Amino acid sequence: MFKRKTTVVNKTGIHARPAANFVARAKQFQSNIMVTNLSEDKGDTVNAKSIIEILSLAMAEGSEVEISADGVDEEAAVNGLIVLINSGLGE
Repeated sequence: MFKRKTTVVNKTGIHARPAANFVARAKQFQSNIMVTNLSEDKGDTVNAKSIIEILSLAMAEGSEVEISADGVDEEAAVNGLIVLINSGLGE
């Protein structure tokens, strides 16, 4: 298992459009990928390949998130998704 943390930079957080970009990228990897919003008290962990689950995390600007992956391309998956979040997810 490989994991890293980052912070959401989008001024409007991760709403439908950036979430769709995130999920589309996550689906390009074979690994099981999970996302946790560390800024929320409940700290739910969800499947990165499900747009409904990603939206349920309510990741606002400044939210600290942890991405973890387990599988053959786990490091590439985590690093690729971290770069995507750090770039603002196309916004």
